[in-house]
Amino acid sequence: MSKTAISTENAPTPVAAFSQAVRKGNILQVAGQVAFDPATGAIVGETVGEQTEQTFKNIEAVLEAAGSSLADAMMVRVYLTDVDHFGAFNEVYNKLIGEAPHPARTTVYVGLPAGLLVEIDVLAVTD
Repeated sequence: MSKTAISTENAPTPVAAFSQAVRKGNILQVAGQVAFDPATGAIVGETVGEQTEQTFKNIEAVLEAAGSSLADAMMVRVYLTDVDHFGAFNEVYNKLIGEAPHPARTTVYVGLPAGLLVEIDVLAVTD
């Protein structure tokens, strides 16, 4: 079974040698997405809530390009720059993630490039 790279112009172009997502069989791994506007490359939003919304738009664009959606998400990994952003992030996340059963989730605190407050990657399994 071979791997297939997924790409779309509706999500930011990777800045290094990696794919926006990779599919092998029915497993789809979406690379970490951030709040870049795919058309301009500029960061969208100054708050973690605004950046989370844009990040999910980018994730959904990649999932759609792969013939998938958040409904197929099995695991979501969230990278936040500040523990104080956890509550505001969750408000937006809970609104966007969809109906139960919800994917498993891990949240870690990391450093990200200047201006970025959140990064998210998704593991999906399609039918």
